[in-house]
Amino acid sequence: MPEQEKHLRPIRSFVLREGRLTSGQQRAFDTIWPLFGIEYQDQQLDLPSLFGNDNLVYLEIGFGNGDSLAQMAKANPEINYLGIEVHRPGMGHLLLKIEELELTNVRVIRNDAVDVLKNGIANSTLAAVFLFFPDPWHKRKHNKRRILNATFVEQLTRVIKSNGFFHAATDWEEYAKQMMREMTAANDYFSNSTGTGSFHSRPDYRPLTKFEQRGQRLGLGIWDLTFLRH
Repeated sequence: MPEQEKHLRPIRSFVLREGRLTSGQQRAFDTIWPLFGIEYQDQQLDLPSLFGNDNLVYLEIGFGNGDSLAQMAKANPEINYLGIEVHRPGMGHLLLKIEELELTNVRVIRNDAVDVLKNGIANSTLAAVFLFFPDPWHKRKHNKRRILNATFVEQLTRVIKSNGFFHAATDWEEYAKQMMREMTAANDYFSNSTGTGSFHSRPDYRPLTKFEQRGQRLGLGIWDLTFLRH
């Protein structure tokens, strides 16, 4: 590959590992996706039209298998939840949960979240953005792949409405500290809900994942941070 082309390629915060779909997940794409999936066209989304109402919209970036997103949507039917993920098995799992729990307040996009945030979300339209356990890219040479950086925070500033909030969680302490630095640097627009430089316990609305339960048994730490939009 020519050196110039390498430099022009965007740095992605994920590596696409497709994995094999179960028969149920394939059925979900065939029959449930047409009802709740959004074929993203790299243009601004009309959220009220997509959900059929003007309720508040919470966005989760990288929802994994979607269990947490489905639980939050079930517990809060008056809130619309938009989920972004790139991995098909996780997407299929969430679609099946939507069917199982009879959810009507969830829509999903299979695309790079950075692109959707930049080009698909209008100014001041989101009441909350969640970033739960993003890939920490723990090797120093890979740190540049981390999704939460100054450019990402600029987009959060643009899309989150006044009195909305951003909530991140990670099990990687060094990444948690970077998140705190990046968000604290945006103090003209955001304030830490628990005080400058402070992390806090998992809020009740964020479901405890199986991953966390296993980590707690091993004595591993989890860092949550929530910043309010001025």
